[in-house]
Amino acid sequence: MTRRTIPDIVIGRLPVYLRALNFLIAEGRQITSSQELGDRLGISSAQIRKDLSHFGEFGKQGTGYDINFLYDQLRQILKVNRMWDVVLVGAGNLGKAIADYGGFAGKGFSIKAIFDTAPEKVGLAMGIDNRIVQPIGELADTIRTKGIIVGIIATPAEEAQAVARTMVDAGIKAILNYAPITLTVPSNVRVQYIDPVVGLQRMTYYLQG
Repeated sequence: MTRRTIPDIVIGRLPVYLRALNFLIAEGRQITSSQELGDRLGISSAQIRKDLSHFGEFGKQGTGYDINFLYDQLRQILKVNRMWDVVLVGAGNLGKAIADYGGFAGKGFSIKAIFDTAPEKVGLAMGIDNRIVQPIGELADTIRTKGIIVGIIATPAEEAQAVARTMVDAGIKAILNYAPITLTVPSNVRVQYIDPVVGLQRMTYYLQG
C-alpha cells in the first residue's frame, strides 16, 4: 500500500500515537502494547494495530512494541525527524501566543519569520527566538528566499484568504490555519484547521441542559 492510499484519518492519529510514546519515554518505559496505548488514548487496540500495519510491522506477538523504535519510526513516517522552517502571519494576541510556544522546536518545527499588516506591530521582537515582525509585503520574498513550504495563519478571518493566496503563490505547500474561515487553495496544498469555537460547539451538542 502506498502512502497516497492511506486514509487521512489514519495519518491524523499518528501524531496522537507519537505523543503517547513520548510520555512513555519520559516515564522511562521501554516496551508497550497496542492495548496499553489504546487504554491511554481511548482507541481500540485493534484500530492501533491496523493503523500501524499500513506502514509495516513494528511489534511482535506477545512482546509488544519497542517504544523508542516505534517513536523513531513514526517520526520518520511523519517526516518530523528533521526541522521544518515555518512562516507565521499574524502578530496579535493569538500570533504572539503561537510564537511564544516552546513546543514547536522539539517536535520538528521552527518559526523563522513573523509578519503583520499593522504598522505598530512591525519591528517588534516576538517569540522565543525574538523574531522581528516584518511587514506583510515581505512575505512572498521571504518564503521564496528561505525556501519555506510551511505556513501558519493567525489573522482575522477577513484577511486569511489573501494571506493564503500569497503564501501559495510563493511556494507554501502546507498551512495551519487558526482563522475562522475555510480557505480556498489548490488541491496540492494541505490545510489543517484549528478553531476552538468549532471544538466547543461540537462538545455542547452532547451536554444536558
